[in-house]
Amino acid sequence: MEVMNLIEQPIKVTEWQQTYTYDSGIHSGANTCVPSVSSKGVLEEDEACGRQYTLKKTTTYTQGASQGPGDLDYQMSTTARAKRVREAMCPGVNNEDSSLLLATQVDSQATNLQRLAEPSQLLKSAIVHLINYQDDAELATRALPELTKLLNDEDPVVVTKAALIVNQLSKKEASRRALMGSPQLVAAVVRTMQNTSDLDTARCTTSILHNLSHHREGLLAIFKSGGIPALVRMLSSPVESVLFYAITTLHNLLLYQEGAKMAVRLADGLQKMVPLLNKNNPKFLAITTDCLQLLAYGNQESKLIILANGGPQALVQIMRNYSYEKLLWTTSRVLKVLSVCPSNKPAIVEAGGMQALGKHLTSNSPRLVQNCLWTLRNLSDVATKQEGLESVLKTLVNQLSVDDVNVLTCATGTLSNLTCNNSKNKTLVTQNSGVEALIHAILRAGDKDDITEPAVCALRHLTSRHPEAEMAQNSVRLNYGIPGIVKLLNQPSQWPLVKATIGLIRNLALCPANHAPLQEAAVIPRLVQLLVKAHQDAQRHVAAGTQQPYTDGVRMEEIVEGCTGALHILARDPMSRMEIFRLNTIPLFVQLLYSSVENIQRVAAGVLCELAQDKEAADAIDAEGASAPLMELLHSRNEGTGELGLPRRAGEAPGPSA
Repeated sequence: MEVMNLIEQPIKVTEWQQTYTYDSGIHSGANTCVPSVSSKGVLEEDEACGRQYTLKKTTTYTQGASQGPGDLDYQMSTTARAKRVREAMCPGVNNEDSSLLLATQVDSQATNLQRLAEPSQLLKSAIVHLINYQDDAELATRALPELTKLLNDEDPVVVTKAALIVNQLSKKEASRRALMGSPQLVAAVVRTMQNTSDLDTARCTTSILHNLSHHREGLLAIFKSGGIPALVRMLSSPVESVLFYAITTLHNLLLYQEGAKMAVRLADGLQKMVPLLNKNNPKFLAITTDCLQLLAYGNQESKLIILANGGPQALVQIMRNYSYEKLLWTTSRVLKVLSVCPSNKPAIVEAGGMQALGKHLTSNSPRLVQNCLWTLRNLSDVATKQEGLESVLKTLVNQLSVDDVNVLTCATGTLSNLTCNNSKNKTLVTQNSGVEALIHAILRAGDKDDITEPAVCALRHLTSRHPEAEMAQNSVRLNYGIPGIVKLLNQPSQWPLVKATIGLIRNLALCPANHAPLQEAAVIPRLVQLLVKAHQDAQRHVAAGTQQPYTDGVRMEEIVEGCTGALHILARDPMSRMEIFRLNTIPLFVQLLYSSVENIQRVAAGVLCELAQDKEAADAIDAEGASAPLMELLHSRNEGTGELGLPRRAGEAPGPSA
């Protein structure tokens, strides 16, 4: 038989090298042998990366092998036919000499004759390649039935030799397409790979599937033959080349084959992949981490499986210890996906994820920096008590000078969360020109609430409850930030931004030097206007007996409390106090004394006490019948309400993840 003769011939097999010459396309942007599909999912965003690749030539020796008469006649007739076609189409061109250019050179310049000859020679060469392509396809098609039979043979030696031949055929374009067109042969390869205990056979069969996986037809054939569970099983192999072929084939399936993700999950692929993160080959790890990202994205169960198998710790370790850009990028993509999972977030932070991600904020790779920034932003609301973030905070302040919207969104959001209820972080950011950088970011952002809201929140944190708070309050004024901040109350802003701005204004009013600029910016009329509107909305729901709804996550009662609290602090200044009184606000403040919300009662009593320092205002308060409720509040068992002059400071809460 022809195939048995081929088995007996010496075959030069390309051995697996530690340099991982063959890949799924994730590193080189090319395939081992196949240019048609390649794993482009990771490379599309990395056109700048190098595309070095080494091709290995595989040679099959057939001389001297005994052949049956029928096979010999067939081969002779095929060879003779190919030779006749070559002679007819391209006289003078043969396998031994198919050089495209004439040898003669004159002073290293091509002669006119050479220039005229080049197109003809190129055409001849193309035709020769086409004939060889057809010969390869015919040979593979003729051999398929017997190769399939041999792969199912009971003799492991026969199976191994058959796998070697199929592996050689899978490396050539024409014969590979023939293999893909045979479901029986692909199924036999999968079955052999799954059942063999021979390392060479395992290497050959995984290599075959790897080569087929560069074509969509090959991916479909592998998928339909049950190749995914078999490939997942090979992830436990002790042989590096088998591991590589298996993971790259699975990577191609995950990228291009519909239904592959679910099949990998059902085959416990995640449980096998996460332990592979402990390997030390960067290119192998890059493919593995990209597989994890493809499986975890949009699938909560997959995220929890990664967590249960120690994924966050291993991923953070990679970010900490490696410098290979593709690996850092693919790993940061996995962490970005996991960073929106409430269960994974604390695990990443506790493993040192904030510090490890912060290391790469100054990288020359924009895509890596962006992923790290988004991940830091998502993690930051559970990292408010983390130590050792000095370098991260300084880098984030520097990032505020960038004009990229995504960078500004992430930097402001992260700073807002990390300065929440953390006196040490507040002081550090203030001392490193954080106030000035945040003000400039707000002024450049315009109507982009995704930037202005977290930036205002961060300023609100920096201007309250830490040793450098007064320095921050003065810095806002000295950097001409007050007019821009007050304008945020005038434009049709979202309620979360309005709430944050009111809190910031209240903190700025704690500094006496800020009162005049605030009054010049017309902050008092705007606060009173917001107060009246919010109170009316709240009263409407009370009258209707309906629960106070949230508008963009903010209740109108919170706006009422914030505006009244800010006016209370502003009323400490005589000029501001007079302006508040002239806007006929006393009847409204008296109404607020009867609010069902204790905090609103308290701040309303506080502002009335400040206004009562002027006789005209005191008479107006008495005329409104406010004496009785005020006396009752003065004797309140609530310490904060009883003191009246010490309203609660603007609340701080870390923002949600995106």
